[in-house]
Amino acid sequence: MTTQAVSNPRALARARKRQSLARFWRSYRSHKEGLWGLGLLVLIALIALLAPVVVGEDALSVTDAPGGPLESPSGEFPLGTDQFGRSVLALLVYGSRISLTVGLLAAFLCVAIGTLVGIVAGHYRGWFSTVLMRITDWFLVMPTLVLAIALATVMDRSMWTVIIAIGVTTWPTTARLVRAQTLAVESRPYIERARALGGGHSHIMTRHVLPNVMPLVLAQTTMIISSAILTEATLAFLGLSDPTVTSWGGMLQDAREAGAVSAGDWWYLAPPGIAIAIVALSFTLCGRAVEAVLNPKLGARS
Repeated sequence: MTTQAVSNPRALARARKRQSLARFWRSYRSHKEGLWGLGLLVLIALIALLAPVVVGEDALSVTDAPGGPLESPSGEFPLGTDQFGRSVLALLVYGSRISLTVGLLAAFLCVAIGTLVGIVAGHYRGWFSTVLMRITDWFLVMPTLVLAIALATVMDRSMWTVIIAIGVTTWPTTARLVRAQTLAVESRPYIERARALGGGHSHIMTRHVLPNVMPLVLAQTTMIISSAILTEATLAFLGLSDPTVTSWGGMLQDAREAGAVSAGDWWYLAPPGIAIAIVALSFTLCGRAVEAVLNPKLGARS
């Protein structure tokens, strides 16, 4: 078996990856709050994927709305109806698709930019690193929400505009963290050996630095998703997202325009707000658990 593993390095690498994932999962399971967050996220993701089955494909139709405007919760409509007579529960289920999609894609864009800038700045150093860090500092001190609103205002109102607006304004924190980790990795002896053996810049950054900063990037991603969902809800509430799609922030905007606040129609306001809070809390719990697993010292202090 040992001879076969040595003769097949890819199989050995896959076996090591499986063992690493198994160790990670065993450590993750010891954090009950992380399991609660993961369970809630899996449940919400399944509901979002099965939205046409759960509430029907025509639930968003305005012309074929099954109820009257702003009906209070009842047996037929557990969460009441909106100003067009559509079920708030159906809107909530379909809105999870947009909110989760925007949060995930915006976080991916943010982490991708931050990781690229952090690794490049930490590897090359010198004046090039100084310029990159000054640009990062400029984005870091500017209010993220103000920059996102400015971008969303000058661009077309669409889901991709919101994703870009969030992604390109929230990467500086990731860049700072990745740069610090890159400097720590590149001070290790095996990096010097890689350079002595002829390893170029791209080889060192992709084969040695990137794998060592990925645990930090993973933990940072889970933390960013929750803030991205909150930012998307804020932009939608301000009317800067695509009005033709249903999201939780858009539901809050529609409820405000329909006068639900002054009329006391709580069933139109509370569900999307609670859903946003639950998803943000779930991602935060998962992020803290992942961070504790990847950094045992942090887990011991908590």
